[in-house]
Amino acid sequence: MNRGDLYRVSHPGSNDPKRYRVFVIVSRGILIESKFTTLICAPVYTKYDGLSTQVPVGIDEGLKHDSSIHCDELVSLPKSKLTNFIGTLSAEKIDELNEALKAALDIP
Repeated sequence: MNRGDLYRVSHPGSNDPKRYRVFVIVSRGILIESKFTTLICAPVYTKYDGLSTQVPVGIDEGLKHDSSIHCDELVSLPKSKLTNFIGTLSAEKIDELNEALKAALDIP
């Protein structure tokens, strides 16, 4: 389990109409390796609006079609739900993710 890994999560939340949703881990490595039971993740949606807080992803990342990571909707997920590995972001996509997180959290 690493930062930038994508996982398919079943029943992601009571407000999510989908039975499954892909999430990317955005927590730092030290937290992933710690005894904490949850990680901060960003959801992946098929919709892409071109916002600075979204990162386009697709087949290269292990998905079936073009989608985007939505950094404005960060959630804390139990590590135990992150079992269905999909793929990993490239170094370039991690850089894009970092920029999108900065925009979402208003960090200069």
